[in-house]
Amino acid sequence: MSMASRSFGRTGRKVSEIGFGAWAIGGTWGEVSEADAKAALNAALDAGVTFIDTADVYGDGRSERIIGEVLRERGGERPFVATKLGRRLDPHVADGYTPEAMEGFVDRSLKNLGTDRLDLVQLHCPPTEIYYRPEVFGALDDLAARGKIRGYGVSVEKVEEGLKAIEYPRVESVQIIYNMFRQRPAELFLPEAKRRDKAVIVRVPLASGLLTGKMGPDTRFAEDDHRRFNREGAAFDKGETFAGVPYDVALDAVAAIRDLLPAESNMAQVALRWILMEEAVTVVIPGAKNRDQANSNAAASGLPVIPQELMDGVREIYDARIRPHVHDRW
Repeated sequence: MSMASRSFGRTGRKVSEIGFGAWAIGGTWGEVSEADAKAALNAALDAGVTFIDTADVYGDGRSERIIGEVLRERGGERPFVATKLGRRLDPHVADGYTPEAMEGFVDRSLKNLGTDRLDLVQLHCPPTEIYYRPEVFGALDDLAARGKIRGYGVSVEKVEEGLKAIEYPRVESVQIIYNMFRQRPAELFLPEAKRRDKAVIVRVPLASGLLTGKMGPDTRFAEDDHRRFNREGAAFDKGETFAGVPYDVALDAVAAIRDLLPAESNMAQVALRWILMEEAVTVVIPGAKNRDQANSNAAASGLPVIPQELMDGVREIYDARIRPHVHDRW
């Protein structure tokens, strides 16, 4: 089954519609050995994935370094690799986004990834105020003019941040949370991004694994797994963990969605295909800790169109059970 591809905004490049989210192979998802991390990434690339998303803070550079090593070992045409900057700032405040600091982060990512130019660097969920500071985007323009980056985008927490970001003509992409449990982007943001020809990268597509249908009330998470320590936003925005939905509420909603699906369905694949039903989405970036997960994610590209009846059913469950918890927060 060949992987379908979509145009990445105005860049002229096409990328696989299922990408590889490389947070889990960096850290805060429990232990992932280097061997498993490399096997997962190689499986994704073998399955036709041509887009990898990482960040300089995933495992303090571990994710970037593993990607760099795998791509060197494989040789041939390099996939599109997107990374992020900003979260190494301590404290993480708007005033820290100076041209000098940003260039330092870019230089570090170049070294970790073993390349002389970054395909895409994204501001990593910066403070909202950053979107109202054109000089920050001017510094990125300068890095592009000097050849250190090909282009730049933003990773946002909130719909309002995405809408503001795409007003900047040179912002190529917005990364945002969008899934069966986080449907608000479809109202205003996704149509506007499509109108402006901006690429949309969808993260947290499976609500931190909830939408695999494999979790229950007794599921245990490791000490270093954000699904254990960040449920109330202790380390970063709680919307990144289980899409911000209270765990028990989410489990009930997952069971209701499962009841709508044919018994033999792979729920994770259906959840990914649901996202791809939205044509404004460029690429969705599920994570994978091993070869099997990577292969399963990639196979979602080959699923048939989701029938309207199922789309309506998912929407009803969202409206009744999930919307009160998330819709107006992000």
